Amino acid sequence: MASFDVIFIGGGPAGYVGAIRCAQLGLSTAVIEREALGGTCVLWGCIPAKALLESAALANKMRHAADFGITTGGLSFDYGVAMKRSRSVSQQNSKGVEFLLKKNKVTYIKGTARLATSKGGEKSAKIVSVRLANGNEETHDAKKAIVISTGSRVKGLPQIGLELNTTTVLSSDEVLVLDKAPRTMAVIGAGAVGCEFADVFNAFETQVTLLEVLPSILPIEDAEISAELAKSLKKRKIDIVTSAKISNVKVGKTSVKLTVEAGGKQQDLEVEKVLVAAGRAPNVEDIGLKEAGVQLSERGFIRINEKMETSAAGIYAIGDVAGPPMLAHKGSREGHVLAELLAGQHPHLVNYGNIPSATYCHPEVASIGLTEQQCKEKKLDYKVGKFPFSANGRARTSGETEGFVKIIRDAKYGEILGAHIIGAHATELIHELAVARENEYTVEEIDLAIHAHPTLSEAIAEAALDSMGKMIHA
Repeated sequence: MASFDVIFIGGGPAGYVGAIRCAQLGLSTAVIEREALGGTCVLWGCIPAKALLESAALANKMRHAADFGITTGGLSFDYGVAMKRSRSVSQQNSKGVEFLLKKNKVTYIKGTARLATSKGGEKSAKIVSVRLANGNEETHDAKKAIVISTGSRVKGLPQIGLELNTTTVLSSDEVLVLDKAPRTMAVIGAGAVGCEFADVFNAFETQVTLLEVLPSILPIEDAEISAELAKSLKKRKIDIVTSAKISNVKVGKTSVKLTVEAGGKQQDLEVEKVLVAAGRAPNVEDIGLKEAGVQLSERGFIRINEKMETSAAGIYAIGDVAGPPMLAHKGSREGHVLAELLAGQHPHLVNYGNIPSATYCHPEVASIGLTEQQCKEKKLDYKVGKFPFSANGRARTSGETEGFVKIIRDAKYGEILGAHIIGAHATELIHELAVARENEYTVEEIDLAIHAHPTLSEAIAEAALDSMGKMIHA
């Protein structure tokens, strides 16, 4: 039996970040991971999907190359090549995580972990048993803490007849390894994942139908942002059906038939592939949680308090398995903060009200804080400032004039209640507003910062001005 101060079960963005920070703070640390390091984000989510989105962006840019004075020959698009590049990027990132663990002297154990029985003695918290790839088992002792960072997985919709398979009903995992883009595809679920893959396959000439059971796409975003994205996607001939009811599903070997009802109208669809992008499930099975006394929420996530403690002494949980928002950067922050808590420090706890949301379709969408609808529901006294990218010089030079910046401020004190961006590079631009909210800056203080010209960031400054009734350029 090897003994460590802290053992992380799961080597995704939450686990490996927490482990590295623990090691930096002088704690002996191990990470147990059954797949490759990096978790869903590196292997099957953020990284490979964004690599495909870069291919999609380039494909769409090339369609308009003549507008920039560049004449090309006949364009052809090969999803298989783009897919292989995305897998290469993913593997490179995973190896990078392994290098970082080694650099920081974190022990990496490849295998499947399970919580074992408590061990006596004040200095010993818990035991973890690990089944290695060769079938052998070994046990390890965690003196300070065991951290559950097992992440989440895709799920199908068996309740309507859409059980995942590897041929026609796919998850976001399977579409990442398709050899070619299908001729037709229905994407069920128009959240971030659904909109991103609708963007990708549309760029590679798939006829995409985007289906959402709620009244709008990107339903957690501000209503004006969702409407703007829907307008943009429709321009690109992506069919969008909201408030959709799906029935009469018939899964075949080469296609899927289904009936879609919305707005009193009904249509029958037959597509080569269905992508189910309707949520994820936490990985809580077969870890020994119940036996260890770790409680789950009604939705199946591990219950934690503000210090990431579970109901069992010495056991913590971070990342997707500990509940929404199921975002890599949220898990990483939890890992960082937890490591410092375990080392006896007093870090700022995770501010769950200031976690940015990012969707990497084109145009991109990013937001932080409250939507306007939430402000209304809370009966807040607020003002809105908006600025369109069509009036921004840098956006005009790049030909990326879709979208706008929207800032919602407290009417009396100028506090930034929420910020929402749709447009080119929105996922990069949002961080100015994340820093502003974290430090309680007002819109007046945003205005005091001189923004370089010409930049897309000027749209943020102009939206802040507009919220004060002082906008210059629109």
